Amino acid sequence: MMPDHIHMCISIPPKYAVSNVVGYLKGKSAISIARNFKGRQKNFMGEHFWARGYFVSTVGLDEAMVIEYIRNQEKADEQRDQLKLGI
Repeated sequence: MMPDHIHMCISIPPKYAVSNVVGYLKGKSAISIARNFKGRQKNFMGEHFWARGYFVSTVGLDEAMVIEYIRNQEKADEQRDQLKLGI
């Protein structure tokens, strides 16, 4: 299992830049996580929750397949890890 990453399938209207949407999601989620799990209410300067980069791909006719992949990713990662460990 890889608990250090996430997969999302989101629809971004053409009027928004992908980098702005990803930046917004990273910023707001980092603040929310720090408040809810670290007990922090302010002073987030200098903390790094997310990696600098991200991967984006477009989804066309295979959107249902991508969504299914995301839904089953944790289970697939666990199965792959068990095979690597010989469990």
